[in-house]
Amino acid sequence: MATATQNGTGTLNEHSTDEPENPLHRLTAEQIEQIGKEFDELHEQVKADLGERDATYIRNIIALQRRLALLGRVILLASRFRVPWAVGAGTLGVAKILENMEIGHNVLHGQWDWMNDPVINSQVWDWDTASTSESWKHSHNYIHHTYTNIRGKDKDLGYEIMRIDPHQKWHPVYLLQPIYNLLLMAFFEWGVAFHDLDLDAVRAGEKSHKQVLEEVVGISGKMRTQVVKDYIAWPVLSGIVGVAIDAALATAKDRDLIRTGRKAKAKRKGKALIGKARRKTPTMSDNLIGRLVERRSFREPYKRTAWANFWSNIIRNIWAHAIIFCGHFPDQTYTFTQEETEDETRGQAYVRQLIGAANIEGSPFFHVMSGNLGYQVEHHLFPDMPSTRYGEIAPRVREICKRYELPYNTGPLGQQWGMVMRTIARLAFPGGKPRPKPGPYQGEVVITSGEGRDQSEN
Repeated sequence: MATATQNGTGTLNEHSTDEPENPLHRLTAEQIEQIGKEFDELHEQVKADLGERDATYIRNIIALQRRLALLGRVILLASRFRVPWAVGAGTLGVAKILENMEIGHNVLHGQWDWMNDPVINSQVWDWDTASTSESWKHSHNYIHHTYTNIRGKDKDLGYEIMRIDPHQKWHPVYLLQPIYNLLLMAFFEWGVAFHDLDLDAVRAGEKSHKQVLEEVVGISGKMRTQVVKDYIAWPVLSGIVGVAIDAALATAKDRDLIRTGRKAKAKRKGKALIGKARRKTPTMSDNLIGRLVERRSFREPYKRTAWANFWSNIIRNIWAHAIIFCGHFPDQTYTFTQEETEDETRGQAYVRQLIGAANIEGSPFFHVMSGNLGYQVEHHLFPDMPSTRYGEIAPRVREICKRYELPYNTGPLGQQWGMVMRTIARLAFPGGKPRPKPGPYQGEVVITSGEGRDQSEN
C-alpha cells in the first residue's frame, strides 16, 4: 500500500506506509562520495572566511546577555511590585535563553575555538545550567552528534524516557509520557543533567561507578551553585534592599510626625497637655520597627525575587525544550538502524545528519533566540561552525539537496511543535507506524524571508 507525502514545495511523493524509503538508499556510491566532498568544501570555505566580524558578533552577544541579566536582577530588587516583578522575570528569562542557546551551547561545541580567546572557548566555558560542561560535551557533542538518530546508540533519541519512534519497543511506563513530558519541559535543565549521567552505560558495563560518582559530584556542585545564586543570594539581596528602602521611608515619616507633634505641643498650655502629647507622639525607633514588621520588608522581596528567578528558569527551560524537540522529532526526520550505519563513509554520515534533523522557520530575532538551532540541519552537518554562518550556507545546502533529490526538512515552529506533541501522545500507546516523509526538495534555493544573510548559489 502506498501513501502520498509532501516534499518541500507541496509536490506529492509515494512510498510505503510501513517503512519510508531511506533517501540514502537511492544514491549511488559515486553520488555519496561527491556529496561528502561538496560538504567538506563548504565547511572549509566558511572556515577560511572566519574573521573579525564573527568574533565581534559573539563578543557583542555575550555583552548583551550580561547586561540583560544584570538589568533583570536590578529590576527584581523592586520585585514587591507586580510590574517590576513581571518585567524583571521576563528580562532575566530572555538573558538565560541567550546564555544557554546562542552562547553556551555553541561555545561548548567549539564553534569559537578558532579565536584562541582565553575565555570564549570550549575548554574553559561554564554555563548557567545544571549540566557540567564536560558531561554535556560527552553526551551531546560526542554521543548525539556522532550517532545521530541511530537507534540504540543515540541517547538523545527520546532521552531514554520517551518513545518518540515507532521502532522503539513499547513499555507501559510510556503511557505517562504526555504527562512527564510537561515536567521535562518545565525542568529541562535538570532532566538533561540526569540524562548526561547515562546510567544505561553503567548497567551495560560501559561506564564505571567511579566515573558516575565523579559526575554526580560535578552535577551536585552545579546544582548547589544554581540554588544559591537564584534562590538564596539574589533574593537575600532583594530582601536587604527592601529593608533599607522601608527603613528610609519609615525614618522620613517619623521625622515628620515628631516635627508635627512638637508644633502641636508648643501651642498647648499646661504640663498635663504637654505630657499627653508626648505619650501620643510615636518615637522614631518604635515607628520604624513596627512598620518594618508590619510590611515584612525582608520576607516579601525575598519571596518574590525567588519566585521570579524560578519562573525565569521555567521560561528558559520551556523554550530550550521546544527548540531542541522541534529540531529532532518532527515527522520529517529519519531514524536509522545500526546495520544501516556500519562502515559508514563520510558522505553517508553527512546524508544521515541531513535527513535526521529538521529546521524551524523564523525571523533573524527568532534564530538568535534559538541559538540558530532553527537551522538544525546545517548545525548537524557542521556542529563546529559558528552559528551565525548557518543562515548564509542554507542556500548552498538546499541547492545540494535539490540537485541530489534529497529532502530538506523545514517548517514553522507551530507545525513542528504540533508534530512532536502528536508523536509523544500517539506513541505513548502500543503500535504506531513511521509518519509519511518529505520527498526530494523542489523549493526555492534562496529564501529571503527570515534568513537575513541568505545568498544565492554561485
